[in-house]
Amino acid sequence: MKKIEKRTVTCLALTLFLLLGLALFLVRFLLDGGDWASFAANRHLYNSQGQLSVGRVLDRDGDVLSWVDESGQRCYYSNATVRKATLHAVGDPNGAIGTGALVAFADQLSGYNLLTGADNPFGQGNDLYLTLDARLNYIAYQALNGRKGTVGVYNYKTGEILCMVSAPSFDPAAPPEIQDGDPRYEGVYLNRFLSSTFTPGSVFKTVTLTAALEQLPDLFQRTFTCTGSTVVGGETITCPFAHGEMDINDAFASSCNGVFAQLADELGAETIAQYAKQAGLLDRYSVSGISTAAGSVALEGATSAQLGWAGVGQYHDLVNPCALMVWMGGVANGGKAAVPYLVLKTEGGFPLPASHITRRTGRLIQADTAQVLADMMSQNVVLTYGADRFPNMDLCAKSGTAEVGGGKQPSSWFTGFLRDQDFPYAFAVVVEEGGSGAGAAGNVAAQVLDALVNGY
Repeated sequence: MKKIEKRTVTCLALTLFLLLGLALFLVRFLLDGGDWASFAANRHLYNSQGQLSVGRVLDRDGDVLSWVDESGQRCYYSNATVRKATLHAVGDPNGAIGTGALVAFADQLSGYNLLTGADNPFGQGNDLYLTLDARLNYIAYQALNGRKGTVGVYNYKTGEILCMVSAPSFDPAAPPEIQDGDPRYEGVYLNRFLSSTFTPGSVFKTVTLTAALEQLPDLFQRTFTCTGSTVVGGETITCPFAHGEMDINDAFASSCNGVFAQLADELGAETIAQYAKQAGLLDRYSVSGISTAAGSVALEGATSAQLGWAGVGQYHDLVNPCALMVWMGGVANGGKAAVPYLVLKTEGGFPLPASHITRRTGRLIQADTAQVLADMMSQNVVLTYGADRFPNMDLCAKSGTAEVGGGKQPSSWFTGFLRDQDFPYAFAVVVEEGGSGAGAAGNVAAQVLDALVNGY
C-alpha cells in the first residue's frame, strides 16, 4: 500500500511539473513567439545572405524606405543621403544595428501572428510604417555635416518620433568594409539617440534650476557676482568669462557655472539625484520595445566641489539624448509627456492593423515649476541664442558645452521645445566635439526646426 502511495505522489509531482512547464512554455510563446519566428536562421523569412526577405519599411508619409525585390534581396530608398539619415531606424542588410526596424521589428514585418505564425497566407509580410519623416531626417543629417552626434525630435503630446538621426552612418545599399579602429566609423552600429549616454554640460542646469525653484524660496530675491571663477568647497569652479552681477534669470541665461555650482552644493547630493531621477534622466524608456540607455549622476561621497561640477552637468553626469528630449516634453506639457514611440502602424497581414495607445510618463516636474522654467528658457532664446535664428517660433531652449577630457573638444548640446499647439515638439541635439552648444548644436536645431515649422 505504501509503495502505491509513493508512486501516486511521484506521478502527481511529475504531472504538476509537466503542467507548470506547459504553462511556462505558453507564457513564453505568447510573449516571445514573434522573436522565435523571426530568428535569423528561419529560411522562410531570411535569404541566403541572412537578410530579412519579407516586409516593407515606410515613413509616416508612405515613402518606402526598404523593401524586397523579386529575387529576395533587400532594397533601400533611392536617395543615398536619406538612406544614411534613416540607417539606424531602418537597419542595415546584415542586421548589425539592433535598433533598426529590420531587427527590432522583424516579427511585425514578417506578418507573424499567433494563429498562422510567420508562414502566413499573405506571403510577403507586412508594411511597417514608422513615425519618422524621412525628409526631416534628411535635413538633420545634412545639418550635422559629417560630424558625429545625434538629433531627435518628437511630439510631446502624442509620442511620435519625427526625427531620429545618428552619425556616423553609412549607405546600407552599399555597405563599406569597416576596419577596426577606423575613426570615420567609430560607434557606427550604435544608435546614439537611443543607446548612448553623454556628459550633458549645461543642459543639466535645467534640473538644478528645477530643484532650486522648489527648494529655495528666496531664489528670485538673491543676487550673485561672477568674476570668472567661484570657490566651492575650497576648489575653483570656472566660467568662460566674468558674468558680473546677476539675478537667477541672468545666471541661467548666461549659464554661469559658479552660480549653479553654489546652488548644487547648497541643495545637496541627495536633492540633485532626486530631481534627476524625477526628471526621468536616470531611467530607461521603452521606445516601441527598444530600451534606451539609462543616465547616471554618481554623487555618493562627492566633495562640495564635485557636487558643484555635477550641478552644472559635469563630474560623472551622463544623460541619454532621448530621455533628455522627453524631459523637455514634460516641461512643455505641464509636467507629464507622452512616451516616445517609433512604429506608427502595420498593414497587410492578419490580424487587422493595430492602432497605437499613447502612454504618459509619470510627473517629471510640478506644473507651476514647469511654467516658470519654460519662461526662463524662452528668455534664453531672446537674450542669448538669438530669436531671429528661429523665425515664427515660440522656442524655449537650453544649450550645453560639455567637457569630455582626453584632449577632445567639448561636446555641443542644444535642447528644448516649441510652445505651440500646432507644433508641440521637443528636441535634443548633440554634436560630438562640436564646441559651443549654442553654436554647433544650436545651428543644427535651427535648421531642423525651421523645416518643421516653416516648411521644406
